[in-house]
Amino acid sequence: MIEATKEILRRVENWPQEDQEELADLAREIEARRTGVYILTNDERVALDEALRSAVASDEEVAAFWKRHGVT
Repeated sequence: MIEATKEILRRVENWPQEDQEELADLAREIEARRTGVYILTNDERVALDEALRSAVASDEEVAAFWKRHGVT
């Protein structure tokens, strides 16, 4: 690990929690870009579970949305 990264990480523990969470989110995005795999946070997992149970849109409507946007 480069020294600049080590130094900033030493200071991070004194940051407010919301700033630490923001840094963690950014780090997850960088990691996902490098590995092609995004690991959901617990909050994201809960939100997805709630959305799946909400019945706001049917499975067919969701599939059509993703198809329209080129994600199949």
